[in-house]
Amino acid sequence: MSTTVKAEAERLKQDDDVASALEQTSTRKEGVRPVVEARDKLWFSGYLLLLIGLMALHYLVAIRVFGIADATVELLQRFTKGGILLILLLGLAKASEVYLLGRITDSASRFNLRRIQKLVVTLAIVLIAVSLFFVNWYATIVSVGIISLILGFALQTPITSFIGWIYILARAPYRVGDRIQIGDATGDVIDVSYLDTTLWEFGGPYLSTDHPSGRIIKFPNSKILSSAVFNYSWALFPYVWNEIKFNIAYESDLEFVAKIMREVAEEEVGETMIERVRVYRELLAQTPVDELEVREHPAVLFRVSSNTWLEAIVRYVVPPREAGRVKNRLIIKLLRKLKAEPDRVLFPKSNAR
Repeated sequence: MSTTVKAEAERLKQDDDVASALEQTSTRKEGVRPVVEARDKLWFSGYLLLLIGLMALHYLVAIRVFGIADATVELLQRFTKGGILLILLLGLAKASEVYLLGRITDSASRFNLRRIQKLVVTLAIVLIAVSLFFVNWYATIVSVGIISLILGFALQTPITSFIGWIYILARAPYRVGDRIQIGDATGDVIDVSYLDTTLWEFGGPYLSTDHPSGRIIKFPNSKILSSAVFNYSWALFPYVWNEIKFNIAYESDLEFVAKIMREVAEEEVGETMIERVRVYRELLAQTPVDELEVREHPAVLFRVSSNTWLEAIVRYVVPPREAGRVKNRLIIKLLRKLKAEPDRVLFPKSNAR
């Protein structure tokens, strides 16, 4: 009995680990209200103790308890002030991460805000450090300005990539969890850092489907400023149109083929497709695009092939990450139905002699 309980507990733990990992890259999942964990309480307690200690030290130095020289007193006071500001800054950052950012249910927004907070805190720490070590602010600013000018020429690409990061935050061409294509890179966004973006590749040269390839792709954020981005996970309409195509003979019963293909597709995606296309039409209504050809149900079309056959095509809407699975199920069902009527549906091999 105990072995079974342990196995079940281990399974639940693994499920929690998987859910946690998926939550980091999902942009549509509902979040959970923040809970102050024991480690967070430990951090807050540590900040509080350090703050009290530094304030006490600053007071004792100010009243000359230690009997040290004036120059040393001034130096100690400056450093204790800097330490107090630093602890306050880190404490506020930790509190905002737990009580403010932790309440954001959209994981992509939470991820971006944490990155911004980290950058702001880092810049504030640098500013505090500069104020501690350089009393003459004018000379410091001039020196930093000259150094920045030199580095600006030497680090043009990283600077452009940082600007690209700001553009990604402001314009949101993609977010963590989105499936995108940019240039030759196609994959799911798993990280957007200050200088580069990381994709978990799907498809690729070794696969014929949209299955993850196991490789990651990194590219500088500067690429976003000069390349087109194809986002398959647009928040307002996270779906794509997909097609399945069969070659059939001209002698086939086209009305029967269209009826079977439409019915099978309706069974698979019909109910959800109606609502998805309705949203799409509402979006198109706000643009000059003509929406008359956008249908709420799977559509069947016939096209003349480049060989001596007709192309029977069924078109439908599907979430991009489910496109491969849905297509596989539809192909199996369609072939089963169509092959059941060999006199009415003639495939290329049907007339082979």
